Amino acid sequence: MIRVRGISKTYQMGNTLVKALDGVDLHIPQNEFVAIMGPSGSGKSTLMNILGCLDQPDNGSYQLAGEEVASIDDDQLASLRNRSIGFVFQTFNLQARRTALENVMLPLRFSNCPKVEARERATQILSKVGLAERAHHRPSELSGGQRQRVAIARALINQPEIILADEPTGNLDSKTTEEIMNLFHHLHQQGQTIVVVTHEDEIAQHAQRVVTLRDGKIKEDKFND
Repeated sequence: MIRVRGISKTYQMGNTLVKALDGVDLHIPQNEFVAIMGPSGSGKSTLMNILGCLDQPDNGSYQLAGEEVASIDDDQLASLRNRSIGFVFQTFNLQARRTALENVMLPLRFSNCPKVEARERATQILSKVGLAERAHHRPSELSGGQRQRVAIARALINQPEIILADEPTGNLDSKTTEEIMNLFHHLHQQGQTIVVVTHEDEIAQHAQRVVTLRDGKIKEDKFND
């Protein structure tokens, strides 16, 4: 599903070169639930951006769903990203003036999906994440946990092969965090591949496997008991 070999990434910060990633190898098979963790500056955000096809490494290779990312053009890359990856962010990234249902439908605007079918699919996915009764509420009328559920439903609407979640519980209290992580467990049990980027041990313990970065290198790669 995800295979990176020897990827490196360096950024220019003023007069200083900063090596964000340094020869990272990583393989994530289909239907794994993986946490990528590490302190600030460890390289996990850079790795997330590369896995999400939002950035490219300076060196090394990245294969996503069997395709070599560096070998395809921008249009093909956008199509691959839209087809293969659903993104969930810490800040939800919902459109304030749209209802939950309309936010979930948004990714389908870039496909040829008829509006009636898009509405049906969005309604089904909102039900799947336990928000059917809140479909016509705007984000300001929803709790933080409900907004994150909308964001997860939006990530699922294109039936992606991978859910890539960046600090998905960072703005939530402990009770709501547990609810969101239980939802990820449920999705994983249904066959979804999930990659969660986090700096919190408590979140990483929910995953099947934990990959720890430090100074741009993988320092540990282990399965949870």
